[in-house]
Amino acid sequence: MVKLAARFLAALWFWRGSRFRQIRRLQIESWLYGRKIRRTARHVGWFLVVRAPSTVTKTTSLGDGCVLNGVHVYGGGDVTIGSHVLIGNETVIYSENHDYDTGDAIPYGTGWTPKPVRIDDCVWIASRVTILPGTHIGEGAIIQAGSVVHGEIPPMAIAGGNPAKVFASRDRAHYEKLKAEKRFTLC
Repeated sequence: MVKLAARFLAALWFWRGSRFRQIRRLQIESWLYGRKIRRTARHVGWFLVVRAPSTVTKTTSLGDGCVLNGVHVYGGGDVTIGSHVLIGNETVIYSENHDYDTGDAIPYGTGWTPKPVRIDDCVWIASRVTILPGTHIGEGAIIQAGSVVHGEIPPMAIAGGNPAKVFASRDRAHYEKLKAEKRFTLC
């Protein structure tokens, strides 16, 4: 009987279409990618899911329940990412500019000018978004895929384009109801 159970479990484990095996592989990948993020970032919240190789700087702070799908953070400025933020694949966040005003050469000098980037809670950033230095994205905002974001995006806004412009907004009552019930996406 034990041999039969062992054969069954072995067949289940090595079966290519096994959902358990796929889930376990994703958990291990997330743990490995997340380990690198935790070693590098200034602060990481209690629950972090990293679906694809991502990089952050030493000045990056991540809130609770963040999901990263291949985000890359560059620069020496502060990057603050709030709680329950989902960031799509191939998203790039820059936190400093070349020093072109007081630089020692033309078109820009050898120095850098850091500018903080802040992303508030419950923001959804789609794939291939570029976030430039000095950007603030308000709570509950949604950024459309392929956008270039600079400046201020207000809370509950839906923005997109190059440069990103607000073209709609979310239903605040529904958002507040879901937030009060603590119904956050953790996938």
